[in-house]
Amino acid sequence: MINLFKVKEKQRAIVENSNGKAPVKKQSAGELRLHKDISELNLPKTCSISFPNGKDDLMNFEVTIQPDEGFYLGGKFAFTFQVSPIYPHEAPKVKCKTKVYHPNIDLEGNVCLNILREDWKPVLNINTIIYGLFHLFTQPNHEDPLNLDAAAVLRDNPKLFESNVRRAMAGGHVGQTFFPRCM
Repeated sequence: MINLFKVKEKQRAIVENSNGKAPVKKQSAGELRLHKDISELNLPKTCSISFPNGKDDLMNFEVTIQPDEGFYLGGKFAFTFQVSPIYPHEAPKVKCKTKVYHPNIDLEGNVCLNILREDWKPVLNINTIIYGLFHLFTQPNHEDPLNLDAAAVLRDNPKLFESNVRRAMAGGHVGQTFFPRCM
C-alpha cells in the first residue's frame, strides 16, 4: 500500500509541476546523440537532409544526393534513414528510395555499405554515412555487390555500364528492368 501511495504522489507532483500541461517526453540517449550529429553535419554541397515528418521526428529523415562527378553525374537519389533508439550502438537503417542501376544498391533499395553492417562502430555518425553513400556514387564497388548484374557489367565492360547508368537515369530499361527518370 505504501508504494501505491508514493506512485500516486509522484504522479500528482508531475501534474502540478507541469502547470496542467502534459509532461515533456524524455529523450532517449539515441535521440540526444542524433540531435548532436545533425547539428554538427558538414554535408557536401551535393547532399541535403529533410525531415518529412517534421523536426519533432528526428529519428526518421531523408537525405538526397546529387553526384557532381562519375557515372551518376546529374542524378538525384533519395535515401531514408531510420534511426534506432539505441543509436549509436546500432547503425541506422538506410534505404534508397530511388530505383537505381548500381552494383551496391539492389532494386529494392537495400544498400551495401560496410559501415552500415559489419564495420559499424558507435564512434561513426550520420555525417560518415552520408559521405559513404556519396562515395558509392563516385566510386561504385563491383567487388562487394548487391546487384550482381550491374557489378559484372562494371567489372567487365565499364563503357556498357556507363551507358546502362545513363539509360536508367533518363528513365528507361536496362535488360527487363524499367528505371524511372531520376535526373
